[in-house]
Amino acid sequence: MRTGHKHLILAIIGGLIYVLIELVWRGHSHWTMFLLGGACFLVLGLINEVIPWDMSLQLQAFMGACIVTALEFLTGCLVNLWLGWGVWDYSGLSGNILGQICPQYFLLWVPVSLVGIVLDDWLRHLLWGEERPRYRL
Repeated sequence: MRTGHKHLILAIIGGLIYVLIELVWRGHSHWTMFLLGGACFLVLGLINEVIPWDMSLQLQAFMGACIVTALEFLTGCLVNLWLGWGVWDYSGLSGNILGQICPQYFLLWVPVSLVGIVLDDWLRHLLWGEERPRYRL
């Protein structure tokens, strides 16, 4: 399968999962979160495609949370601050930056990123015959 098709499928899966997480957590979502979720899932999946497998899974999850938080900040600046759509506002939470990201959600992204990384690896293995996942804890 061509890489573009594979990435499109993974982005759709990631977008759907991100929206599902928001529906469970907040009770609602926004179409832009589907796009953000797809982008986050793609980038999470690239962590061990670019970085060697011998990096610990915990470090991959921490890196993933950093990446997701950065993408959330950029998206928040665009959709909330620039376009004024008010998709989310963390200004009531301590340590927030411009109301778009906060340490509390960064910490929640660590285990979610871990699951996303492992899910991406297994999807690539099962659907496209890529290398069987192996991890260093």
